[in-house]
Amino acid sequence: MHDSSPLIGREVAYFKDNIGEIATAHDLVNDRTVLKVALGAFGLEADLPNKAFVEKVLSEGSLDDEAFAHRLSDKRYLEMAKAFGFDMGVPNSAISNFGDRIATAYMGRQFEVAVGDADDDMRLALTVKREMPTISGSEISENSKWFTIMGNPPLRQVFDTVFNLPSSFAALDLDRQLEVYQEKAERQFGSSDPSIFVSEETQEELIKQYMIRSQLQAMNTNVQSGQAALTLLQSARLPSPF
Repeated sequence: MHDSSPLIGREVAYFKDNIGEIATAHDLVNDRTVLKVALGAFGLEADLPNKAFVEKVLSEGSLDDEAFAHRLSDKRYLEMAKAFGFDMGVPNSAISNFGDRIATAYMGRQFEVAVGDADDDMRLALTVKREMPTISGSEISENSKWFTIMGNPPLRQVFDTVFNLPSSFAALDLDRQLEVYQEKAERQFGSSDPSIFVSEETQEELIKQYMIRSQLQAMNTNVQSGQAALTLLQSARLPSPF
């Protein structure tokens, strides 16, 4: 399914026609199509059934540092809260081109989903192309950029794979994770500053390293599975046919 799908076309048209009437987070979560497009624009479509959770994220917004979205490790919720701005006097949903911007993001994400159905590695490569220029080029600190990357599950998967980090790594203290990310980036890309990924050339190198590591991991998994099956066959005591 992609942006030329009739269903997606109807969802986008509905969203554009109705988002201007959405004044509160409560309004949004109680319109399923608007909610679906809103969540999908940020890669959060799995939260479609979690209306109370989404309403809390959006209603508390982002202006208060203690708002719910700031406390969540997945920073896509914070991006969504900032985008809609329901904690401001007038939410961004009232801006004339807001519907177009969210709809465009939704269609782009749906294209990535369609690509991912065929090849998940390619979906993640598209995520790098979409997300890294914004994060790398932002005016936040170097550390904040790394924390944003670590708080974005698809990007985290890419970097953890490139840096050859085990799944248990995410359980470490955040400051220690930051140190490792910086050390690995310095070693593999020549700089510990994520701003280098604003360059298309560096993005391509990141994607290339991810693809290589991902394929190696898949090969190792297949080899291990084959060895386990062989061991089971060798240890099985099959009855003699004679």
